[in-house]
Amino acid sequence: MHIYFSGIGGTAIGPLALIAKQAGYEVSGSDKQDSQYVQYLRQHSINNIHIGQTREQIAALHDIRPIDWLVYSSALPLENPNHEELVFAHDQDIKTSKRDELLNQILSDKKLKLLAIAGTHGKTTTTAMVVWLFKQLGQPISYSVGAKISYGEMGQYQEDSEYFVYECDEFDRNFLAFTPHLSLISGVSWDHHEIFPTREDYQEAFKEFIKQSSSAILWQDDLDYLHLPEDSRVTTLDPSEHEIEKLALFGLYNRLDAWLAIQGVHKLTGEPVDDLAAHMNLFPGLQRRMEEIVPGLYTDYAHTPEKIRGAMSVALEMAARQQKNVVVVYEPLTNRRQHHMMNDYQDCLAGAAKVYWLPSYLAREDPADRIIPPEELISHLSDPTIAEPRERNEALLQLIHQHLDKGDMVVAIAGGGGDSLDEWIRNHFSSKKDNH
Repeated sequence: MHIYFSGIGGTAIGPLALIAKQAGYEVSGSDKQDSQYVQYLRQHSINNIHIGQTREQIAALHDIRPIDWLVYSSALPLENPNHEELVFAHDQDIKTSKRDELLNQILSDKKLKLLAIAGTHGKTTTTAMVVWLFKQLGQPISYSVGAKISYGEMGQYQEDSEYFVYECDEFDRNFLAFTPHLSLISGVSWDHHEIFPTREDYQEAFKEFIKQSSSAILWQDDLDYLHLPEDSRVTTLDPSEHEIEKLALFGLYNRLDAWLAIQGVHKLTGEPVDDLAAHMNLFPGLQRRMEEIVPGLYTDYAHTPEKIRGAMSVALEMAARQQKNVVVVYEPLTNRRQHHMMNDYQDCLAGAAKVYWLPSYLAREDPADRIIPPEELISHLSDPTIAEPRERNEALLQLIHQHLDKGDMVVAIAGGGGDSLDEWIRNHFSSKKDNH
C-alpha cells in the first residue's frame, strides 16, 4: 500500500510516516516548508518528499506510483478546507484520513496494545521517558514521540513488541479516536481554544478520553480539575510523594513526568519501582527539552504558562548548580493563543535575570484577531521590569553573544516549528558547536 503523508514534517505526522515505512508500507509525502524534521525523515530513507503542496506535485507522483491512502495533519483542513491535495485525493477517489485512523489500522493489524500519554503539558517528555525505560529493560517496544531522541528514532515499529507507546494529542480531539489499554495523563490545563471554546469543553474531552481507556494513571490535582468521580480503573498519584524528590533529574516538572512514566511501566511490566527509578536517573533527555546548542545556550519547547514554569524549574536548578544567571529569549506560540492566556503569564518567568520577548510565532491564525504586541503581553507579568520587547535580528544575536561571554545561561523558549526561534538559534549557533 502506498501512503502519502500531507504535512509530513509535523511532529506527529513525521514519526507515523517512519512507523508506516517500518511496518512495510510505501511512504511519500509533502510539506509546505522544509524543516529539520523533513531533513530527519530524508536521512532515514523517506526520500520521496516534496516541498510545496500543489495539485501538480501530487498528481505527478500519483501518475508514477498510484496513491492508496492520503493521511493529513489536523491543521490542514483547518487552514484550508479546499486544500489542493485534499481536492485531488477526492477527485481521484483516494482514501483520506487524519493520522488516527491509520494508526488504529496498524494497531489492529499488528495486535498492539496502546499505552497512550495525553495531557496539555509534559506528554512529549513522558512519552520519551516511557520509551527509555522499555529500552533499558531490553523489552521490544513500538512507539511514536514528537521529538528527536538520542536512543532511538522518533517513530519505531518492532515486530515482536506487545505495546505501542503513543503521544496522544488532544488537538482537534484526535485522542478521542483511541481506546487505550493504559493512559497516562501528564497534566491538564485549558489549551487549543479554537477547538475547545470553553474550559468545560476541554475538561469534558479529557474525561471522555479517560472513560475510553481500560485504565489510567493521573495526578490528584488533575483528577480534581476534571471533577472525575472515584473509579477503580483510575490510579491517582500524589505530587508530594517524597520518592519523587529522590530522582536525580533537574526540574520538578521533569521529576513529576519521570514518576508518572515509572508508575506506568511498573503497572505494565511489574518491574520494581526502585529499579525503574535507577534507570530513569540515567535518562539522557530529548530534543528541545533544555537541549544545549552551544555551551551555555539552550533551547526548550514551551508555549503555555505551565510549560514555561516547567522549563524555568529545570533552568534555574541547572543555573544554581553552576552559579549562573538565567536569561530567557521567549517567542510565544500563535497570536490566537495569547488572547486566552495572557492573564496567566504572571510569575511563569520568575527567576530570570532578563527576558527578551519576541513577536508571536503565527500559525493557523484567525484574521479577525488583533495582533497583541510583546509590550502588552509583558505587562501581564508579575514583574514586567525583567522583560523587554525584541525582534529576531542582528542586535538580538549580539545580545545573546554578550550574555554567553559573561557566563550567563541563555534559554530560548519557543513552541513553533519551521522558521521559529528554535530554528533561528540553530541556524546561527549549531555550526559552532561542532568546533568545541
